[in-house]
Amino acid sequence: MNVSNVDLLLVEDNISDAELTIRELKKHNLANNLYHVKDGEEALEFIFANGRYAQNRKESGMPKLILLDIQMPRVNGLEVLEQLKTNVHTKSIPVVILTSSKEDPDIQRAYQNGANSYIVKPVNFEGFADSIKNLGFYWLLLNQPPNNL
Repeated sequence: MNVSNVDLLLVEDNISDAELTIRELKKHNLANNLYHVKDGEEALEFIFANGRYAQNRKESGMPKLILLDIQMPRVNGLEVLEQLKTNVHTKSIPVVILTSSKEDPDIQRAYQNGANSYIVKPVNFEGFADSIKNLGFYWLLLNQPPNNL
């Protein structure tokens, strides 16, 4: 895949959750330009076109949506969110927190740092699949992003 032309960036360290998310988005034709990274550090390298993405990605080609887990190794999702929302080039990218954390401090911090939505992953398969389908339809088809994305 051309990593400069990404509509949806999935930041998820749990491979099972990532595969299920990708499968559900593909099932509804919402994953044509999806790219998956496995932790917060890789997400920041991807978005800012540095580190392992310095040679094959342009910072100008920003994703239209980021699905971001919170609980990840190296750099957690809330730290990624904070960096995205304090940067003039990335602050308008919609970021949906997609996590298993129902902890009030996580929810509060996510919204304080500019999250556009906070979704707790349903435990059962059907609930998770429905959440992903609805999330994809809304953010990728119905929502109108700013022109600079």
